Amino acid sequence: MSKRDYYEVLGVAKGASEAELKKAYRKLAMKYHPDRNKGDDEAAKKFKEASEAYEVLRDPAKRQQYDQFGHAAAGAGGFGGGAGFDDVPFEDIFSRFSDIFGSDMFGGDAFGGARTGGSRRSRSAGQPGSDLKINVALTLEEIAFGTEKTLKIRKQTQCSSCKGTGAKTDSDFQTCSTCDGIGEVRQVSRTMFGQFVNVQPCPTCQGEGRIIKNKCAECHGEGRVKGEETIKVTIPAGVSNGNYITLRGNGNAGARGGSPGDLIVLIQEKEHEYFERDGNNVIYDLDLSIPDAVLGTDIQVPTLKGKAKVKIDAGTQPGKLLRMKEKGIQGLNQSGTGDQIIRVNVFIPDSLTADEKAWFSNHADSDSFDPKHKEQDGKGFFSRVKDVFQ
Repeated sequence: MSKRDYYEVLGVAKGASEAELKKAYRKLAMKYHPDRNKGDDEAAKKFKEASEAYEVLRDPAKRQQYDQFGHAAAGAGGFGGGAGFDDVPFEDIFSRFSDIFGSDMFGGDAFGGARTGGSRRSRSAGQPGSDLKINVALTLEEIAFGTEKTLKIRKQTQCSSCKGTGAKTDSDFQTCSTCDGIGEVRQVSRTMFGQFVNVQPCPTCQGEGRIIKNKCAECHGEGRVKGEETIKVTIPAGVSNGNYITLRGNGNAGARGGSPGDLIVLIQEKEHEYFERDGNNVIYDLDLSIPDAVLGTDIQVPTLKGKAKVKIDAGTQPGKLLRMKEKGIQGLNQSGTGDQIIRVNVFIPDSLTADEKAWFSNHADSDSFDPKHKEQDGKGFFSRVKDVFQ
């Protein structure tokens, strides 16, 4: 996808002065600032696009190259690609333009970059914990009405001896000498298009800005140990196979005070003895004998809340669907309750006694057993059949 013209991005004329460029960029950066647009990927994209444009146009040499050759001046990657804006953290973008943005721009430390003596403050957030995933199998009854589950989770928990710091005492920390407490190291290279900065986490302290002199004997400096935790989770009615619930902060503990991961509870449906699920409806296959289908009957069927009586009309046909209103699953987020659908099947015996065979043979030519015949006097037919089966 081709890049937009840098002057168009900033909304300035091609002959704009340095002051006009600075004013235009500050306005866009304030509008699309990440702290004002949390979770907005489009805003983040526009913020970096504006920063890339200003990075090029503020530099006289780069601007001259751009005016003459456009984006091709820096090769296939363009000026922004060469400057590394696609992968540069937001705080580093602001550090490049310290003449525009002060440390108090958004209430002090806008990007974790409050500065003292020219260096950023030491990082000490530790390493974040990883997420965990657990499968929870639910019966259809639990899905229909919701349930609460108690889960026993094996995971990394915070070390009780050092309270998660990883150090023997609070005084056993020292500033990392490799990064001078910043938590990152930078490699600077110069090209014809300007200065390029490659920023990476410090390999000595893993980006924390400090190291431990005397490690906790219990966790050996990790700030966490293997353990077990019991967690209760409320599962709402109406969940489906493959749905999941995220329990924030219930995953593995972070190293040396890092934030914990999340616990992902993945829902699985157990196969039911009687029912087949269809959305919020449940389907029950009812097998009727020939006499019951012909004469009608009252029969008990299972439901998700026990048993219920159902009236079967005389002459009920195979494949007929009977609906039991609101006997199904409560919908997710109280979106309504489904029904129980009874699908009627008529049992055809494959083994008859001699007398039974003789009875069917004697009535084989009867119009009442002819599928094409429409019974004119239903009562007469059913009364005759009833006498036979009694």
